[in-house]
Amino acid sequence: MENSFKKDLKGKAAIVTGGSRGIGRAICLRLAAEGVAVTVNYNSAPDAADAVVKKIRETGGRALAFRAEVSQKSEVDRMVAATAEEFGRVDFLINNAGIAGKAGFLEITQEDWDRVLGVNLKGVFNCCQAVIPLFLKQNEGGKIVNISSVAGKMGGLSGAQYAASRAGVIGLTMALSSEFAGQKIWVSAVAPGPIRTELYESMLAEVQKRFADSTHVKRVGDPMEIAHAVIFLLENDFAAGETLNMSAGRYMD
Repeated sequence: MENSFKKDLKGKAAIVTGGSRGIGRAICLRLAAEGVAVTVNYNSAPDAADAVVKKIRETGGRALAFRAEVSQKSEVDRMVAATAEEFGRVDFLINNAGIAGKAGFLEITQEDWDRVLGVNLKGVFNCCQAVIPLFLKQNEGGKIVNISSVAGKMGGLSGAQYAASRAGVIGLTMALSSEFAGQKIWVSAVAPGPIRTELYESMLAEVQKRFADSTHVKRVGDPMEIAHAVIFLLENDFAAGETLNMSAGRYMD
């Protein structure tokens, strides 16, 4: 009886944007371990995406690498169609693709603002708008998990454009959940704090320490910890519309 609300993920199919590295890679591998077929989306890292697909297939899973720039609607539409053709269905969308800005606010150019918002927010919009009609057509519902950031709630070191884009993702998550939950489409989000990704590893040692010291556990998170949070949201309907903070106390509300 205690597991009656937990959904079985086996046999489902998912799209993970930005799935070739970091958090996205961990999500792809974790989904595959649950028996989910995965489209590993990438934009500029084909070798990394192929490596994720190979790893999944070696363990008996199903996976497809697909290049699409999420800020471009036509490319997103092709990716969704290819996923449906390859796996016969699309059940889950994990919007993970994102880029950071580095400039101080007064140094942000129009091009940089548009680039970050284009990937981080418009990309989520494009992907959601592409899969929701398919969810409705399948008449079985579907689930979307958007990877935001605690920067969307508290700002941070990655630029005002990054914080604004992540805040927009949280707002979009709530709006979509309000509109579509009654049609069995559940939309939620995860807001990670500092995570040990390639971007983190490229930072200066003192910056890494500052991030680690900002958490209650005095370390940064592992990508697989975020992947576990995504699985939790996919398995549970009662988290609809919620944004789950995963920051070890860096941000608390």
